[in-house]
Amino acid sequence: MSSSSNPAKPKLACEIAADRVLVGRLGTDGRSLEACAAHELAPGSVVPDLVEVNLRQRDAVKDALQATLHSVAGRTHDVIAVVPDAAVRVVLLEFDTLPSDSEEAASVVRFRMKKSLPFDVEKARVSYHARKSNAGVRVVAAVALSSVVEDYEIAFREAGFNPGVVLPSMLAALGAAEGHRPTLVVKVDSRTTSIAILNDDHLELFRTLENTRGVTVTGDQLAEEVYPSVVFFQDTYHLNIEMIYVAGISDIAGAAPALHSQTGAEVQELVTSSQLGVSAGGSVPRWRMAGVVGSLIS
Repeated sequence: MSSSSNPAKPKLACEIAADRVLVGRLGTDGRSLEACAAHELAPGSVVPDLVEVNLRQRDAVKDALQATLHSVAGRTHDVIAVVPDAAVRVVLLEFDTLPSDSEEAASVVRFRMKKSLPFDVEKARVSYHARKSNAGVRVVAAVALSSVVEDYEIAFREAGFNPGVVLPSMLAALGAAEGHRPTLVVKVDSRTTSIAILNDDHLELFRTLENTRGVTVTGDQLAEEVYPSVVFFQDTYHLNIEMIYVAGISDIAGAAPALHSQTGAEVQELVTSSQLGVSAGGSVPRWRMAGVVGSLIS
């Protein structure tokens, strides 16, 4: 969701999560961060939701944005804003054809989603990517209520920064994953578990599930949550998952055996030490940085 006419992608990214603000600046190599920072938020400061106001304690969020962004930004004020997955609906759609005119195509995408949203799609921002397939046209669409997106954008502007691009956390995180072969990406946060399956560098499945266990979810619980998606992919595409990336939980080693036993796939942490950068890491937990890192290195 671009809110700027500037085609240059920002080198700075900031994620507002339910419990903290996370910031990173891309290094000159374009593959890793050269600086990052985090700031915890008091419980209830941000309550991600598709319809309701998300920023419940705006001043606290603004102060956290100012503190973290100014410590990392340098001279730049353009930023990729990464927002919670619970604030954005991401859907995969299939069409026989789409109009060549972008405005007409957007109207068709909006109409398709109209009955499946808990809000008026005409009051929403919609961004989509379309690609031709053997069956027609496949579309990945992100839709969010305009007032919800604007709430986040205003907070960034009040902190002195321009949110030129707005991304939901999981779509941002996918930028850190290799998707050449059948790959499962699982990202956990305090309220949702997001599941994506990539193959041949295309998004084949995307689901966001309610997460009542938070980041303390165990490996067995995580494997149980992703199992229906894995089975659906295998039955639909007649392919087996070969790689699994996990983000959002600190105990990757504890989760890996359950996920591996379910699929036979190799399990790794989504964000690597090299992507985060040796000098950038510091006290910022790598497992929390998938949205920031993915949005910058993609």
